[in-house]
Amino acid sequence: MEVKAVKRTLGLLGSLLLAALALAQAPAPLSPAEKEEAAKIYFDRCAGCHGVLRKGATGPALDPKKMAEKGVEYLKAVIFGGLPGGMPDWGRQGILKEKGIELVARFLLEQPPAPPVPTFEEIKKTWKVHVPPEKRPTKPLHNRNWQNFFGQVLRDTGQVAIIDGDKKELVSIVPTGFATHILRSSATGRYFMAIGRDGKASLIDLWMNPPQVVAESKPCLDARSIESSKFKGYEDKYAVVGCYWPPTMVVLDGLTLEPLKMVSTISYAKGAGELVMEARVAAIVASHFNPEWIVNLKESGQTWLVDYSNLHKKGRPLPITMIDTNLFLHDGGWALKRYFIVAANALNKLIVIDTKTREFAAEVEAGVRPHPGRGSNWEHPTYGPVWATGNIGSPEVTVVGVDPEKHPQYAWKVVKRITLPYTGNLFIKTHPNSPWVIVDFPMSPSPQAAASLCAIDKRKLEVAKCWEVPGAQELKARMVHPEFNKGGTEIWVSAWGSKDTPTFIVVYDALTLKEKARITGDWVRTPTGKFNVYNTAYDIY
Repeated sequence: MEVKAVKRTLGLLGSLLLAALALAQAPAPLSPAEKEEAAKIYFDRCAGCHGVLRKGATGPALDPKKMAEKGVEYLKAVIFGGLPGGMPDWGRQGILKEKGIELVARFLLEQPPAPPVPTFEEIKKTWKVHVPPEKRPTKPLHNRNWQNFFGQVLRDTGQVAIIDGDKKELVSIVPTGFATHILRSSATGRYFMAIGRDGKASLIDLWMNPPQVVAESKPCLDARSIESSKFKGYEDKYAVVGCYWPPTMVVLDGLTLEPLKMVSTISYAKGAGELVMEARVAAIVASHFNPEWIVNLKESGQTWLVDYSNLHKKGRPLPITMIDTNLFLHDGGWALKRYFIVAANALNKLIVIDTKTREFAAEVEAGVRPHPGRGSNWEHPTYGPVWATGNIGSPEVTVVGVDPEKHPQYAWKVVKRITLPYTGNLFIKTHPNSPWVIVDFPMSPSPQAAASLCAIDKRKLEVAKCWEVPGAQELKARMVHPEFNKGGTEIWVSAWGSKDTPTFIVVYDALTLKEKARITGDWVRTPTGKFNVYNTAYDIY
């Protein structure tokens, strides 16, 4: 009995000791000021993949209890150095400093704060028209080839640079929202619409001299997508913003960005009957067959066909057709300008919507975490029209047949998996006038890979050449987002570095792959996506 009592006592003492050690090692709770700062960093850098409520999507869920089990030091190491398969190395890139890394690591151990939900009236108060439509020019006020302008996102400066693609010189720098995610051309190509990750939408008039923001509004607190109305008779009439937070889509006037209608996207998950409170809007495209937008709800696995044809009527009717597709819808683009292909990236699948019949068309197995951007289209001598995506988590490009009418034997089948030398591809791009498909590797943990590009032969469906871009590693930059000029004779790629150090945009000959030019300057800071006006307006990729 005495032995058992001693054992019980020792066991109790051991438990008390472990508890004391755990308490001793546990970080102090964040102060209100620290929590506010950490929440902002998380919102800006982490919420896009892990969710505002930390429920996960592209990235895993971040449950505070599980985060506590891993410990602050482990979390700091991950935030600093990243993980294979897509977790960015925020510290190694110099984007987050030691203090910010520690704050976020401690923040993950606490319950996420309830984010604010602005009302429609609060959203309307953010609306500003700097130049009314009636006072804008009726023709370009400059002699530049504006259809070959590039809109270069300067991510961490909250700006977009407008670059003359013919002369390769800076035309203007315009303020936008923080960390602009994409630029979309209006149906006419005259306007760039920018959407920042802070939910701010900006309308840039390329006919002005110099181009400038003529209207803005802030429909969301966090956003990733914007699109205009492009169907005949509705060109530039409306725009729509897809919000990450709050989970809504907001319809705007296409020429002034006045908020017109807000629709909640809180919905039931496809196939599960579970109410999804954070059903975020990811990719949006404008149909070529009907006056509607194709809107993808990330967490609920639904694709909405949103009919904007009656928005001018009293009550602003907005009929929505809901199609069950699959979970974790992210980004995608057109095949034959009829089939919209979107990545269900956490499930390693591609979802196909036939926008002519307005129906679910197919589901295709991709690689690990497909991330097509818009993807790439070309005509193959055997398989006919094909579309391709890269994959963040596996070293491959997935090539899919997309013509069920003339090449039914290959339609919605993977016709080739092209092996790449690295993982971490984020964007893939081609042009009808180039023999190459260009891929980048900015999500690779390898500095050499992140500084490299590869060219795929469109006929042979194999990698023809890979090269490290000189000077990228020295600047701790990652090459990102290849884009072709209007004529398809050049490939432009950004060197994405830290905000503290200017980098460059490199221009290659689209046939020989030889470097033609570098665009530099103190203003070239954190360049990421760039969008050619003509190619963006006419869905050439």
